[in-house]
Amino acid sequence: MRLGMALIARPPADQQRGSGLQWVTRFGMMVEKLGFAGVWVTDSMGRGRHTLDPAVTLSALHAGTSHIELGTGVLQVPLRRPGELAHRIQSLNVLLAGRLRLGVGAGSTRADFEFAGADYDTRFATFRESLEVMRALWRGERVNGASLLAWPGTEGGPPVFLGAWRSARTIERAAREFDGWIASGLHSTWEDLETGMKTFRAHGGKRAILTNIHTDLGGGPPSHAGTISLQCTPAEARERLQRLEAIGFDDVMLICHDRSERHLASVRALVA
Repeated sequence: MRLGMALIARPPADQQRGSGLQWVTRFGMMVEKLGFAGVWVTDSMGRGRHTLDPAVTLSALHAGTSHIELGTGVLQVPLRRPGELAHRIQSLNVLLAGRLRLGVGAGSTRADFEFAGADYDTRFATFRESLEVMRALWRGERVNGASLLAWPGTEGGPPVFLGAWRSARTIERAAREFDGWIASGLHSTWEDLETGMKTFRAHGGKRAILTNIHTDLGGGPPSHAGTISLQCTPAEARERLQRLEAIGFDDVMLICHDRSERHLASVRALVA
């Protein structure tokens, strides 16, 4: 099982004006140096806190790394217009030179939709329609009389993973129509993960990713919400990771609010 970082792009306590690029690229460099498998960025925009656009953040992470995976976990597709989003993702796919992994979902937070001027109540239908448009454009097909010429090496678009919490139908779709399934540690119980994995593997699912695992090895009481977390002692964290591996997850993406090299090194040591 591989360990990666789930990056919530919020400024560090010592953030100085004009230093945003430096801390993002330094974080990527450190994660790669310590042997993590990748960095997957979150997507939010209307919740009254600091955020960065995931595509911009991935570009900065690419500047500080050379080989680890860079992904979205997950991109809220209905917040954007599909043609423009298809072009933006194709651009990322070019710049990241094959390292892009696109996690997608319909979204779950009304505030983000109100901020973007998108319809929250029709998000699932919009998600399906938008993704169909994006995939058609990546295949070189004409949509609404226009087409998106693929850059060499980007034909068909990047690997796409579907985010789902506990819906058996959506998890089955992740297995049949996508490159994998992204589950959430914030919104899933252990039972949800076990049941979801059985569904995913039964329908031929290949790669299963669990993201947004709040991690703090200090052993104190949990400081952030999350049903599945590593806010515990190192020994307990190893046991929980072993349980996730036994369930069948290929990757686990951790949120570390302490981004110091010392703490990240201790986290990386949890899995050989």
